[in-house]
Amino acid sequence: MKAHGGLRLVVALLAGVLFGLGLAVAQMIDPRKVLAFLDLAGAWDVSLVFVLGGAVALSAIGFRAARAPRRPRLDDAFRLPATRGLDWQLLIGAAIFGAGWGLAGYCPGPAISSLAYGNPEALWFVPAMLAGAACRRWQLRRVPRALAATE
Repeated sequence: MKAHGGLRLVVALLAGVLFGLGLAVAQMIDPRKVLAFLDLAGAWDVSLVFVLGGAVALSAIGFRAARAPRRPRLDDAFRLPATRGLDWQLLIGAAIFGAGWGLAGYCPGPAISSLAYGNPEALWFVPAMLAGAACRRWQLRRVPRALAATE
């Protein structure tokens, strides 16, 4: 769908801006707020449960709508995950993600959003996150295509 290429970029930009604003309004760009949410044994801040609950509910609606037999307006087909099972790579990745989120108080979306606010922690976190992603891409290029297709 080449005709919609520019419109797709505009819609993607608007969706990203809306997502970033939502993270800012929910205070998920504040690592102290996130760490207080993750501190179940201490002074637990329950407020982010509502943010996460809203995100899960909205995602469930979106995935259900994507299963309808029609096609999206700005693409040829919906791009849904092919795999549904749990494997060791998913579990290890989730554990690393959770440990990093718990240590830094940031995950990728809020970290990028907090760059707009000049949060000093994000100025260190985002380049490190991008370096990790670049290392992973480099690693995948070195793996034979047969192994990379299993990921």
